Amino acid sequence: MKGVLAVILAGGEGERLSILSSVRAKPAVPFGGKYRIIDFALSNCVNSDVDNVVVLTQYNPRSLNDHIGSGRPWDLDRTSGGIRLLQPYVSRGRPNEWYRGTADAVLRNIEVVRQAPGDTVLVLAGDHIYKMDYQPFLAAHRRHRADVTIAVRTVPIEDASRFGIVTLDDGDRVVDWQEKPRVPRSNLVSMGIYVFSKRALLHWLDETRIDFGAHVIPAMLTGGARVFGYRFDGYWQDVGTIESYWQATMDLLDERPELDLYDTGWLIHTRSEERAPARIGPTASVHRSMISHGCVIYGTVEHSVLSPGVRVDVGAVVRDSIVMFDCVIRAGAQVDRAILDKKVSVGSNAVVGEGSDLTIPNRQEPTRLNTGITVVGKRAMIPTGVRLGRNVKIAEDVRAGDFRGRVVRSGQTVEHRASADSRGASRTAGDRAVSVAVRPADGATAAAGHGRGDGSDLPAARHISGPID
Repeated sequence: MKGVLAVILAGGEGERLSILSSVRAKPAVPFGGKYRIIDFALSNCVNSDVDNVVVLTQYNPRSLNDHIGSGRPWDLDRTSGGIRLLQPYVSRGRPNEWYRGTADAVLRNIEVVRQAPGDTVLVLAGDHIYKMDYQPFLAAHRRHRADVTIAVRTVPIEDASRFGIVTLDDGDRVVDWQEKPRVPRSNLVSMGIYVFSKRALLHWLDETRIDFGAHVIPAMLTGGARVFGYRFDGYWQDVGTIESYWQATMDLLDERPELDLYDTGWLIHTRSEERAPARIGPTASVHRSMISHGCVIYGTVEHSVLSPGVRVDVGAVVRDSIVMFDCVIRAGAQVDRAILDKKVSVGSNAVVGEGSDLTIPNRQEPTRLNTGITVVGKRAMIPTGVRLGRNVKIAEDVRAGDFRGRVVRSGQTVEHRASADSRGASRTAGDRAVSVAVRPADGATAAAGHGRGDGSDLPAARHISGPID
């Protein structure tokens, strides 16, 4: 669609995702096996014929930059339009600081907006999971001759306080706005997705208005601007917490999921490495799961999503879990209600996620890890026979010597000793006893693919029943 510039805000730190976003930007977090969170916004643009896209990065952008590259998987590697990744920069007369908020990020790049052809700016969040055709959204904006149109939808009332609360009149004009109130008046919320006329955006952005929801939209309403809402009733999730991220992933395994990754009319494009097809061995049992290419399964996988290159050995069980790229689950190990980041190794007969009490919060992150999900950081090694409880956090690069016993009780944290010492941090109370004796890992990990091929745009193989021979 000519005359439209899409600006994707992809610089968020995503602290509520705990260690999943500690070394990568939130939009770069893997989702649904082979995808990244930002793939949904990018694919929505391409599928809506919006081909002039700017991505504003900031926090830990390397993995995001590597993933997007030239934009080829989304057909955005073009000489005219296409995709550009912009990072914060120092300019004369401005302090050396990061973006202070969503509106400030756009303001810092206002010349890119000003010079873009056309009169319409589509402002998108890079960390939402949804499929949306932007063309009806843009058409409604033009029909109302709006200065800004806000995408809105209903959410459960208990979640509404996390969002901007919107009140619309019979003509869909916004007549009231509450930004993340403690007691929301309704459950109709802003999705953080906006269409601005370029003239209005240039007029209402300034140094004092840091955030769209907290400052720009209220100022526009007070100043008599034409502010409208656009009702969206499709699937949409802000996966900003460990629980919402895990649940949105588990939703993909429903018999008829609201977010249909198998819809050939609205493909979710991604950068996909070239790997061999998934292999299901003679001792494997796979039930209601998504198994990505490059996986080798000899154990049991139940109601789980496995990214490319995962290996599950004989007698191992993975249940209600998210297992990311190139993890290895050794013989006899169990992984239950857990999230394993990339290249994690779980030793033979180890248990990740043990116990029936899901409510003991993590002592280090009680507001983030409190629903029974155990999270293991990138490249961590869980030694043979070690047992991890619920709401446990295992930090990145943890090794056998970082464990002080064979049992890590619910709510505890294990950190890599060198990392903890460099921060002057002490070990969480309760990680006591002797060091674990660990024998060498059995076998070899599935080889990680390093190609940059586009791969298929179809999602992972989906297994509804088993066992499979």
